[in-house]
Amino acid sequence: MATQENTIEVGGLKWFYRAAEPMNPSEKSPVLLLHGLPSQSYGWRNVLPVLAGHGFRAIAPDWIGCGASAKPDKRNFAYTPDAYIAALAALVQALELKKFSLVVQGFLGSMGLQYALRHPEQIDRLAILNAPLTTAAKLPWKIRQMGIPLVGEMLTQDPLLTERTLEGGGGYVIDEEDLEIYRRPFLKSSEAGRSLLAIVKNLQLSDATAEIQAGFAQWQKPLLLLWGTRDPWLPYSLAETFAADAELNPLTEAGHYPQEDRHEQVSMALSDFLRRQIL
Repeated sequence: MATQENTIEVGGLKWFYRAAEPMNPSEKSPVLLLHGLPSQSYGWRNVLPVLAGHGFRAIAPDWIGCGASAKPDKRNFAYTPDAYIAALAALVQALELKKFSLVVQGFLGSMGLQYALRHPEQIDRLAILNAPLTTAAKLPWKIRQMGIPLVGEMLTQDPLLTERTLEGGGGYVIDEEDLEIYRRPFLKSSEAGRSLLAIVKNLQLSDATAEIQAGFAQWQKPLLLLWGTRDPWLPYSLAETFAADAELNPLTEAGHYPQEDRHEQVSMALSDFLRRQIL
């Protein structure tokens, strides 16, 4: 199943997204997959066609400031969770996703979870992969230093930063041809680094996780936690204590980015969860 690359302009912001369409359109809810930090939609490259093969329209955007999406100046885009949630709402409307299943991962996943809590009527099912779920979650030093004045300004201009972070969070080696994709935005211009700096500085993780922890205590929709247990930053214990009604699936050989190093398991688990009859 081929994956297409697309762009769409919404509210003056250019979004880049990857999409895989099913051969036979169905009434199944589409699936929106959101990447983590400091990744891009390319991380879902192996999952998208599998979901489409099971009849789902699967869409993975690059967050604003990441990958091939727009990287506006901080004077024109605040890079705060509220700014991202509003931009995501506009994208969802532009893509005509009236009701969809949401998949989130990583430290940008917090904004996807906040979106779900603020727009529960749009969410069919929700899957979470290694994202900050409670106030016990802390931004690791490897990422936190990217937001420090002067230090972060230098670090985020290094095109090797992304691959070091991805490999550091997963404990695996990414193929060189894939690393070229992750490096590309940083080699193309300094805007990628400036956007990454702004993202980390404005992540507001404490406030976000407080909202998530409180909000999901009342969550009623089908919920799957797929957790790489070798994650050095977000331990499995966070998932175990998160939501009593959630389905919890440990991925024993995966780290912080399960869709990258254990995409076969992730694809199988997501497909099963999305296709399952909910009683």
